[in-house]
Amino acid sequence: MDSKNTTKIGLFQLVMLTLGSLIGSGWLFGSWEATKIAGPAAIISWVIGGVVIAAIAYDYVEIGAMFPEAGGMSRYAQYSHGPLLGFIASWANWISLITLIPIEAVAAVQYMSSWPWSWANWTHAFLKNGAITTSGLMVVFVFILVFTLLNFWSVKLLTSFTSLISILKIGVPALTIIMLTVSGFYPQNYGHSIHEFMPYGSAPIFAATSAAGIIFSFNAFQTVINMGSEIKKSRKNIGRGIFISLLISGIIYILLQSTYITSMKPATLASTGWSGFDFNSPFADLAIMLGIRWLSVLLYMDAFVSPVGTGVSFAASTGRALYAMESNQHIPSFIGKINQKYGIPRVAMIVNLVLSMLMVSVFRSWSTLATVISTSTLIAYLTGPVTAVAFRKLAPNFKRPVKLKNLGWMAPLSFVLASLAIYWAMWPTTVEVILVILIGLPFYFYYEYRAGYVDTRKAFYSSMWMIIYLIFISIMSYIGSTEFNGINWIHYPWDFVVIALASLAFYYWGIKTAHVFPDFYQAKKLNDTVKMNDDD
Repeated sequence: MDSKNTTKIGLFQLVMLTLGSLIGSGWLFGSWEATKIAGPAAIISWVIGGVVIAAIAYDYVEIGAMFPEAGGMSRYAQYSHGPLLGFIASWANWISLITLIPIEAVAAVQYMSSWPWSWANWTHAFLKNGAITTSGLMVVFVFILVFTLLNFWSVKLLTSFTSLISILKIGVPALTIIMLTVSGFYPQNYGHSIHEFMPYGSAPIFAATSAAGIIFSFNAFQTVINMGSEIKKSRKNIGRGIFISLLISGIIYILLQSTYITSMKPATLASTGWSGFDFNSPFADLAIMLGIRWLSVLLYMDAFVSPVGTGVSFAASTGRALYAMESNQHIPSFIGKINQKYGIPRVAMIVNLVLSMLMVSVFRSWSTLATVISTSTLIAYLTGPVTAVAFRKLAPNFKRPVKLKNLGWMAPLSFVLASLAIYWAMWPTTVEVILVILIGLPFYFYYEYRAGYVDTRKAFYSSMWMIIYLIFISIMSYIGSTEFNGINWIHYPWDFVVIALASLAFYYWGIKTAHVFPDFYQAKKLNDTVKMNDDD
């Protein structure tokens, strides 16, 4: 994937690129959506979401340093468990990525639809009842096209563009926090009792992490992993890039949520309740309510900047993820063709462009897209903790530039947390996403047929734990508590206990069924190239 024309990314550029991905439409809508679901307790939802993603990211630091390659997150499971699990993980990750591109475009268009100026009345037709209209969809398509074209030449152009945008993306949320706090600060909105702090109970705190786009807002740490081979001093910078980016974005998100809660006028809140605010452009509408017109204008402008930066970053990640899927030899080979001049998988980017347009044509609201992304991403991430520990059993002598001291207990913890977060997406979304993932299996078996079913039975055995797991979590979503749209056969919070215990069983089953496949030797060749002290 490297080429002479590809410039490797330093730590500052890496952090800026990742922040450009992390701070997207999530900050524009997440606080509003989370508060509608959980009230002031939504601030806890952001902490929980950050902890879930940080725990998962921890596992990937070790394997990311072991195998620094473009689109790496679509490959690791294949190295440890064979082609079937690798396909399931990469397909789930790819589904989330092709949904990430249109959600940023939808966010920009949704803010456009509420422009308050008379000359912009034509934009109001872009949104109806919280969903993008046909005319709005055409504008969304234009944004997706722009995201793709900005990735069409080189990594250097990408990082130059996103580094500039990322500085703005940190500055505008920071200014929003300051100005809204100065103009209206009502800490009493947090309530004077547990009931006022949690007006809808404790369950919505967890539901908001998936349904309000909180998991989605933290998701972009994989930008670091997927660009592994293009990072300077990858041994050090993969872990540093993830930690610094998650820390900065986490602080910004929590402060934004607190600002949203404390800026609401108590009299207005008393008349509508937390779920009664019907904002199209949450922070801009709030600024108008507080009389800060110039800030609302800035936020309308930033509604272009933030999503564009994120969309551009993920257009890059998505192309590399599809390139990695092609190298697994379970999708057509022409898709992964690399442009020799720029070192970019252009065909993959075009395929993703088309499918992103198709995805947004089906799912036209920001909240729906956010839930789809959260669930599919978490399913893909489930393989990370299993793979990281399995490699310690399969390949104890592999080079490990980063050997995590706490992997033994962090890996099962992150698996349990990811499982719970999938459940929090609620019925029927959890099952719908799982079905979309399973739709990809015919592609896998077609290419297995063409290859003569070599190691197919062995791969199925190694992946059985994941297949049964997906069936289990689907059933749990249906029979679980009413708080998560189930039929309440298992009451809250006992549904959490059942999922946690069962997840641990699946985790250890997954580790036990790791095997040496031909892909393992590819992993060894890649690992042999790793520098234990890379100063490039």
